[in-house]
Amino acid sequence: MDVGAVAKRREAARNISAMAETIFDLVTSRVGDDRVGLVFEDQTWTWGDVVEESLARAALLHQSGLAGKHIGVLLDNLPEYFFLLCAAALTGSVVVGANDTRRGEALASDLRHTDCAVVFTDASKAELLAGVDIGAPVRFIDESSWTDEVGEQRGASIPSSGPPDDALFLLVFTSGSTGAPKAVRVSQGRAVRMMAGAAAVYTDADVLYCSMPMFHLNALMGSLFPALSAGSRVVLKRRFSATTFLSDVRQQKCTSFNYVGRALSYILAQPATAEDADNALVFCVGAEASVPDRKEFRKRFGCYVVEGYTSSEGGVSINPFPGMPEDALGRPPEGMDVAIVDPDSGAECARAAFGPSRELLNATEAIGEIVRRDTTTSFEGYYANDRADAVRTRDGWFWSGDLGYRDEEGTFYFAGRGDDWLRVDGENFAAAPVEAILARHPDVAASVVFAVPDPRTGDQVMAAVELRPDATFDAEVFAEFLAAQGDLGTKWSPTYVRVVDAIPVTGTGKLDRKSLRAHRWQTEDPIWWQCGRTLEYVPMTNEDMKKIEEEFEAAGRGHLLR
Repeated sequence: MDVGAVAKRREAARNISAMAETIFDLVTSRVGDDRVGLVFEDQTWTWGDVVEESLARAALLHQSGLAGKHIGVLLDNLPEYFFLLCAAALTGSVVVGANDTRRGEALASDLRHTDCAVVFTDASKAELLAGVDIGAPVRFIDESSWTDEVGEQRGASIPSSGPPDDALFLLVFTSGSTGAPKAVRVSQGRAVRMMAGAAAVYTDADVLYCSMPMFHLNALMGSLFPALSAGSRVVLKRRFSATTFLSDVRQQKCTSFNYVGRALSYILAQPATAEDADNALVFCVGAEASVPDRKEFRKRFGCYVVEGYTSSEGGVSINPFPGMPEDALGRPPEGMDVAIVDPDSGAECARAAFGPSRELLNATEAIGEIVRRDTTTSFEGYYANDRADAVRTRDGWFWSGDLGYRDEEGTFYFAGRGDDWLRVDGENFAAAPVEAILARHPDVAASVVFAVPDPRTGDQVMAAVELRPDATFDAEVFAEFLAAQGDLGTKWSPTYVRVVDAIPVTGTGKLDRKSLRAHRWQTEDPIWWQCGRTLEYVPMTNEDMKKIEEEFEAAGRGHLLR
């Protein structure tokens, strides 16, 4: 396809996005479209077919009295999930995407809190709902009763009008990596605005590979809804698989895919071959991959890796730009007042100062919370959580809960989540700069730094490290490495080092500090620790653990271990 044809198709996609005010508009714009829109395993649907399937489910929602209600969906990435999303857009219903990495009462609480009138699932997830009260009936989409009822509604007509742009459409749970998940409200209008930038990049010649979970905005706004807008083809993968990734994108001639968290590192962990760059990929779009992984992925697979920053809540957006430093997030859109602010004083933090190797020299002064200070914000609030709303919008600003720093040119950098602060001997610092230093160690594939309680006051530093294949942890070499890092703060050295087979992640692939912090050193994984004042690591024994616990009890802080 020549450059002129691509430009015309992209302009057509932009026009559809510009005309669309709601997801309802996007769905109905595909009526009768005979281009292939959805591929799943050995099945395909044209975009017109997708609309017909969605209309049948919309009619069934009306018939069942569920139109306009909250609909829980607990499914893998199945076509049925997408049809239900589109049906909800047609009927003014609200999809609550349930995170299938949650279990028991935690999952049940999510569904009850969001007032689901029904929960759609299948036999593969039935065990997750067994024995818990979710406060709603369950429908199994793989039972004949459901497929028969859908079949009876085929041929349903298109609604004459749709919901307004401020109609609630999605309740999306935050990742829960640093606390209890909260349900973010996303209206139909906001969903269109969020996906418009991605839609403007694609044409109907693009093939988008979607393997990230559909309960997360990354899949919806980075793949499914932009494809719906641009008329691109979506290859839907039931679950992300690093082992089948390359064969999938080659077979389907995928030109792009979306990712979040550690997905790139999992793919890179697969054995490299000389033919890895033999694929149709042009670029991948995502968030939270490490700088080394992004560089290696581009080199190995021959495609661009594009990262940006948009909070799930939608209050802040920071976009990449050509020529920016490789570890940067980018800059906010023109007219958006975003700053790095001290969360205690409300004062703007100092601009970042860098050393000759671009190491951050003034982390204590430069790192603060990413805050939007103008009154215009797309944050629509959390569902039934006024307290969390108040925290996010205090003093008339939008507080992202994420940490960052900004250089003299106004370029922003990510420094972790708001709960990633540590306080050691009265000094506050963020986990991200320490993780960046550990990433330089040749044997460290990934690391997570987090706070654990000190027996007397404040915190101590703990690091979980995942080693590269065939590497072993050498305590003496590790200590020598730390001593050689000129930008390692005097309070930053990990007191405890936990060597793990794999860093745990949340359901959306983000590093899971919460579970690591909960276990501390009480784990069967090997733990190395500094038992004195020197930078020297020794294996932790059961006797060591007992003495530490006794020290906590003697200081009146034993409750912190329970």
